[in-house]
Amino acid sequence: MALLEICCYSEACAVTAQHNGADRIELCASPKEGGLTPSYGVLKSVRSRVTIPVHPIIRPRGGDFCYSAEEFRAMLEDIALVRDLGFPGLVVGVLDEEGRVDMARMRQVMAASQGLSVTFHRAFDMCASPQQAFDSLAELGVARVLTSGQQPTAEKGLQLIMELNRDSGVPIIMAGAGVRASNLELFIRAGVKELHSSAGRWTPSPMRYRNTGLSMSTDAAADEYSRYGVDGESVAVMKSLIDRYHV
Repeated sequence: MALLEICCYSEACAVTAQHNGADRIELCASPKEGGLTPSYGVLKSVRSRVTIPVHPIIRPRGGDFCYSAEEFRAMLEDIALVRDLGFPGLVVGVLDEEGRVDMARMRQVMAASQGLSVTFHRAFDMCASPQQAFDSLAELGVARVLTSGQQPTAEKGLQLIMELNRDSGVPIIMAGAGVRASNLELFIRAGVKELHSSAGRWTPSPMRYRNTGLSMSTDAAADEYSRYGVDGESVAVMKSLIDRYHV
């Protein structure tokens, strides 16, 4: 049966995802940045309240995945924190200047993880050669690769996902980016074993007073009075569809 991982950006989202049938959670902060390392407070509270596997992302900033020495040191510190808090896995990705998996740094990541289940995230989709990257990650012992098949959505990248999925099965190929109830059957019929979805929606802030002429964001057009969260009904529908396909 296909496993359903939900990307969550808060403790409340993680609890909602678990309640509605998620099998695993990727825990992040900053949805507009594509997911950054959660704070210690969020990590600790989620660890205490959520019983399904939770894999926090280790990503110090938005943008590309080629990190400075200072950024990488911080990543190793965050890995140690996640490990010491007792999480079963983490999500990470490091590339070099040429768009290859940074093997030297990823070996340090694997050593610091000390047996945790490591997911290589969509940094994979920014690699120059997906097959070379896949082979490198297999050599490292990475558990799974989250990928959209190097396309804007996993549906558009399904051909590459299927090609990678035909390999040995290690690492596991997990399809993500635009995965939802309306296209779930495509991935299940293609033999994808793990599916990743945000199952999210933007909701208005409860603030009544709004200073609309001022922005705290570097993007002056950003809507700062909306919040991203997991839609529990969407999670439940996807889980029920997965169950139905495997009856």
